Amino acid sequence: MRLGTVIGKVTLGISDSALKGGRFLLVQPLSREQFAGAPLLPLAKGATVVVYDGVGAGEGQIVGFSEGAEAAVPFPVATPIDAYASCLIDQIHYSPP
Repeated sequence: MRLGTVIGKVTLGISDSALKGGRFLLVQPLSREQFAGAPLLPLAKGATVVVYDGVGAGEGQIVGFSEGAEAAVPFPVATPIDAYASCLIDQIHYSPP
């Protein structure tokens, strides 16, 4: 699982019926410096992840998301998903080694 900040929404014209009830978000993964409190800076092109959201995350919130085969596990049928937001993060306590 990775953590990231929601920076926007994706609007779909047509979607798979298995994706009913959720939406897609643009998520910027957090770097090690951002865990320590550094400001959110724009990432290089292609670093943003499109994540299926079933938990109701809003812009500016931090979410935990899974990628790959684990992202499709919450669905009862085979679903074309690459990333799935599984939780909302309230606080981060970072203690580097």
